[in-house]
Amino acid sequence: MSARRLQLAWSIKKEPAAMLRIAFASTDRKKVDQHFGSAEAFAIYEVEEGRGSLVGVGQFAAEAMDGNEGKLAAKVEFLAGCHAVYVMAIGGSAIKQLLAKGIQPIRVDQCDLIHELLAEVSNAMTEGGVPWIDRAIAAQKRSDERFAEMDEEGWQG
Repeated sequence: MSARRLQLAWSIKKEPAAMLRIAFASTDRKKVDQHFGSAEAFAIYEVEEGRGSLVGVGQFAAEAMDGNEGKLAAKVEFLAGCHAVYVMAIGGSAIKQLLAKGIQPIRVDQCDLIHELLAEVSNAMTEGGVPWIDRAIAAQKRSDERFAEMDEEGWQG
């Protein structure tokens, strides 16, 4: 399976207190217009309260929708570190693989605009009430607290 990956250099920075990494199955980085299994491209954004920034794009060879279960592994691996992926459609096998990696699959209507979805996620980060976003932020806070505790304990060599 051939794939290309782009990461923007300015995106490698210190993470804010609450940041979610969201992927979108999209041919043009403007709208969600791909089925997960046959997606030819994913755009990855980092979303903070009040803004979303494109940080990466992955391109994949064209695939048939049915058959070839092996096509999923490369896509799931590419999405490692994402909290969610927005798609037009997705099969049960892909859902299981994504959830096992901690990635929430989200099915949207045909051609939902990415900038509108980013605004919804950013708003939910502030307002709460969206279960997968609330869980992701809570997990980040627990992780941050654990690292702070380890730092206070000091490193033993």
